[in-house]
Amino acid sequence: MFFGGHDFEAAGEAALYWPARRALLVADLHLEKASSYAKGGQFLPPYDSRATLEELAGLARKYAVEAIYCLGDNFHDDGGEARLEDEAARLLRQLTVSCDWRWIVGNHDPGLAANWGGVVHEELCFDGVILRHEAEPHDRRPEISGHFHPKFRQEIRGRLVSRRCFVRSASKLILPAFGALTGGLDADDSVISEACGGYATQALVPAAGRALCFPLSASRARAE
Repeated sequence: MFFGGHDFEAAGEAALYWPARRALLVADLHLEKASSYAKGGQFLPPYDSRATLEELAGLARKYAVEAIYCLGDNFHDDGGEARLEDEAARLLRQLTVSCDWRWIVGNHDPGLAANWGGVVHEELCFDGVILRHEAEPHDRRPEISGHFHPKFRQEIRGRLVSRRCFVRSASKLILPAFGALTGGLDADDSVISEACGGYATQALVPAAGRALCFPLSASRARAE
C-alpha cells in the first residue's frame, strides 16, 4: 500500500512492513492483558503475551527486519512489564537486542520504562511520517497510529464476518491491534472517521498477500 510518499506492505493480519527502513510497525500489543484481568478476578488463558511475541518474532524473521516500532498500548497497564512471564520476557529481550526497537507510549502504559530493552518515545518522525499512538485529527502531516483496534465487518451469505483491518485516509493510516487478546471497533464507526478529521477513509483488509480495499460510509458522508 502507498501512503505518505512511501511504499508499505501488510505483514500478516495486523503488522505493517516498511521496506525502505526494513522496519515492522505494530500497535496495541496489550501484553499481559490476561494477568491484568486476573487481578480483578476475571481469568483468561495466561499465554497472551507469549502468543503475541511469538507471532511478532516470526514476522521479524520472515522480513529480516532491522527495526520494530511499537505504536502504543504495548502493555495493558503500567504493571505489565513487571508481570511479564519468563518465556515471554525471554522472547521480548531477544527481539529488543536483535533490532532497533522503539516503544511509543499509549494511554494504557504511560509509565513504560523499557525494562526489557528498547527506547521509549512519546512519538517519532521518520522520513516525513509521524508515528504516534492516537491519531490527531487536525494534524495534516502523514501519520501512522493505532489505538482504535479497527475491524472490518461485512455480511456474507447471511453471516457476519469480522476481520482486522487498516484504516487509511489521505493523511492517516490506523493500524489494527496486534495483541492476541484485543477486541476491535467497527472501522466504519464515526469515532474513527472523526479521528481522521472527517475525511474519506478506506478499510484495507489483508488477504492472500495483498490488501483488499473497501470504502467506509461514515467518513464518506462527512466528506461530501
